Amino acid sequence: MRDYEEVSAFLGEWGRFQRLVFFLLSASIIPNGFNGLSIVFLAGTPAHRCAVPREANLSGEWLNASIPLELRGGREEPSRCRRYRLAALANFSALGLRPGSDVELGELEQEPCLDGWEYSRDVYRSTIVTEWNLVCDNDWKGPLSTSLFFVGVLLGSFISGQLSDKFGRKNVLFATMAMQTGFSFVQVFSTSWEMFSVFFLLVGMGQISNYVAAFVLGTEILGKSIRVLFCTLGVCIFYAFGYMLLPLFAYFIRDWRMLLLALTLPGLLCIPLWWVIPESPRWLISQGRFQEAEDILRKAAKINGITPPDVILDPSELQDVDSQRQQTYTILDLMKTRNILTITIMSVILWMIISVGYFGLSLDTPNLHGDVYLNCFLSAVIEVPAYIISWLLLRNLPRRYSMAAALFLGGCVLLFIQLVPSQFRAVSILLVMLGKFGITSAFSMVYVYTAELYPTVVRNMGVGASSMASRLGSILSPYFVYLGKLASLHMGWGDGGSWKALF
Repeated sequence: MRDYEEVSAFLGEWGRFQRLVFFLLSASIIPNGFNGLSIVFLAGTPAHRCAVPREANLSGEWLNASIPLELRGGREEPSRCRRYRLAALANFSALGLRPGSDVELGELEQEPCLDGWEYSRDVYRSTIVTEWNLVCDNDWKGPLSTSLFFVGVLLGSFISGQLSDKFGRKNVLFATMAMQTGFSFVQVFSTSWEMFSVFFLLVGMGQISNYVAAFVLGTEILGKSIRVLFCTLGVCIFYAFGYMLLPLFAYFIRDWRMLLLALTLPGLLCIPLWWVIPESPRWLISQGRFQEAEDILRKAAKINGITPPDVILDPSELQDVDSQRQQTYTILDLMKTRNILTITIMSVILWMIISVGYFGLSLDTPNLHGDVYLNCFLSAVIEVPAYIISWLLLRNLPRRYSMAAALFLGGCVLLFIQLVPSQFRAVSILLVMLGKFGITSAFSMVYVYTAELYPTVVRNMGVGASSMASRLGSILSPYFVYLGKLASLHMGWGDGGSWKALF
């Protein structure tokens, strides 16, 4: 009896066919890098203040004094959510009284922004925040949109595996890429925040599903030695490349609808890949479609310039080890023994913390000091060396020490930020990027480490449970950023100090 690895060994490990599959599947991940984190710019919150309508009949002096001052970032700035009661100001203006000298402003009654807001156009021309006034009492809606995207990711991670097993890796890959691109395009025409958020959830479902399908398809087609490279450097670096494109697009396109449209269009470039990327021969064999699997292997041999054997697949002697199930295991088996239970608890906690750290840092880039586009680009660039270093560490050092070093670096650096004076902004940003480097390295290593900790018979369930904890962490991460922002405003740091409250 022969297994698939032995049957396909004649193709070699790194021929032209394998290189083509490696790079095309990795390239299909690029849109994933900017679709999820695009909310950083789509929901950017510019400086704002209460609008004062012209019909308020205020003099120039009273118009300038209509907004109370608040302490933010060590200086007084106009309030973003309150104004002095316009009816009272109109009376003072009609009587010829002057603010400050004739009327004490601190004693005046205040009211919310009943006529909307005025938004700064210095950074963003428009965002979903300015479109639907997601500020002040409605500022919780921005983080909720992000959380709903990750809820979609959670739901997609549940169904993607079953869909892929039933309908094929290639079919699900392209169907979910179409889903991600299609619903992103529909989002451009959203008429309300609710509509935008519902479609963002569906985009999240499509994103994780095509990621999983591409991941599985690559691991099943590529040989053992290239499989590890594909799972670490291939997929991760192309994801980081897509992440790097996000701030570049956003810098030149400041309107959220046009930006979302521009980020959607690259998905159309994946259409020609349908005729290039093959179905998984392993999956075809598991479905009894031996002739289709053999046709793919013969085409691969032709691309590699190799003469295939006369008979590649003989159903009578082929043994598909992946389809064998000697015993059925359930989620309860992750808690049967003290050792497995300890591994499960620690893995769940570890994955959730790493996910909160990674997405919290990624989503918080608008609140760092300096240019939001540059900070986001640096946050993406730092991931490339993080993935390379983690791959080298996995090859040359024990898993436990590699993981501990990455987490120790990320945690200590982020804690040390609290001691940096606010005037040293460059040092603060450098430390944030070092923290992102450590968290990203840990994120890329935790997949391998977790899979190796579990016994073979419960490995898929163990990694699946840990991955679910990671999704829960990503759902919570926007609200860590939100709470950090609230804390920084309460302590008078301003938005530029919310990263301190976050850490």
